[in-house]
Amino acid sequence: MTDTKSKVLVTGAGGFIGHHLVTRLKQSGYWVRGVDLKQPDFEPTRADEFLLLDLRRPEDALAACDGVAEVYNLAANMGGIGFIERYKALIMHDNVLINIHMLEAARLQKVERYLYTSSACIYPGYRQQVTEVAPLKEEDAYPADPEDGYGWEKLFSERQCRHYHEEHGLETRVVRFHNIFGPLGTYEGGREKSPAAICRKIALAGDGDEIERTAVEKKIRDARARSTR
Repeated sequence: MTDTKSKVLVTGAGGFIGHHLVTRLKQSGYWVRGVDLKQPDFEPTRADEFLLLDLRRPEDALAACDGVAEVYNLAANMGGIGFIERYKALIMHDNVLINIHMLEAARLQKVERYLYTSSACIYPGYRQQVTEVAPLKEEDAYPADPEDGYGWEKLFSERQCRHYHEEHGLETRVVRFHNIFGPLGTYEGGREKSPAAICRKIALAGDGDEIERTAVEKKIRDARARSTR
């Protein structure tokens, strides 16, 4: 029988980072439960158990956390810059529900350790408006001015992790991802990160073709240019 202390949960296990994390945890000897709305896109999961659950629902979050000692919460409705610029209300609605329900389920199921995956989008825009920027530090998150929508919900959920630790004793940790891409990652469909989209455009371009910006990319470029004037 598997020791409960070696049983872990990875949410968002059908996504790019979550799928790779499942593989790494299996290599390290853990029993892994993967949870997502979908299976991984490009190869089968290596999770010992994979559940199709909707973590916007509290009962599904409770089922996901049942019997595990550690939670790696990567679940989110997100994508590249084009997606997060278009769907701010949807992103905030879905992700706040996911994170609130996951923290409460972890508390109720007596999870020992909880990792929340945040984003570089929580960092203030006013620190990134000129080319001669200083490297960002953890404490630079405040005074707050995160990416509108996606960045705000990530920063809120970071605070919620802190309060669950302070008030309920749940051992929480936060990491902030910075535009991660690589093998088995999304590269088309509107949710891909900018580096993956650029690679796809170059790979598909014929001799003499030009690489054009999308309308969203042009909008973001123009807005950032105005902010530096």
